Amino acid sequence: MAVTVKANTRNDFKRSTKNELRKSGLVPAVVYGKDKEPIAVSVNSLELLMTVRDEGKNAIISLDIEGKKPVDVMLHDYQIEPIRNELYHADFYMVDMSQEIDVEVAIHLEGDAQGVKDGGILSQPLHELAIRAKPNNIPEEITLDVSNLEVGDSLLVSDVKAGNNYEITQDETTTIVTILPPQTEEVVEPGETQDGDVEPEVINQKDDDEEEESKES
Repeated sequence: MAVTVKANTRNDFKRSTKNELRKSGLVPAVVYGKDKEPIAVSVNSLELLMTVRDEGKNAIISLDIEGKKPVDVMLHDYQIEPIRNELYHADFYMVDMSQEIDVEVAIHLEGDAQGVKDGGILSQPLHELAIRAKPNNIPEEITLDVSNLEVGDSLLVSDVKAGNNYEITQDETTTIVTILPPQTEEVVEPGETQDGDVEPEVINQKDDDEEEESKES
């Protein structure tokens, strides 16, 4: 079920006007879609952030635009102002609920890997999985159990079973998680270098007795 977010249309595109919107708690945004005329709007920044936090970034939003029929959209992209860490701009994409779309869904790892218990290190190169699904069938996250992974084991995209309502489009050879061997520091013995070679003898180096005899003479 879509979450409703109210939006106001924008007709003034001056930078000063946009800054005034932001100061009042609104964020400038654009609504666009395939073969659709873009619509400039503004939405409540806090309301949008709470919606994404509670429903996920792939949530279907019913955008209630003043003077227009509500449209189903997804938050396609957004910008954060780095200094104030505030929402700066947002892009909404109109979706057809009957058509499949390509999205990325967060991967959630479940369980304590046996390899980690044995001293290994869990490495997760992939945090989101590319899938194709109708908007209402997009999962909030994809959960993977790593309990049985031992040191040296890896979990690839090919090991993940697709759901009944979505198709995985990620490259099957991509590694999601792997259990690396424990990191051990090699102890260097006196007289040896880091690679284990014996430290070379210094030619013409005199020992203490020879040096004393040389001074006396």
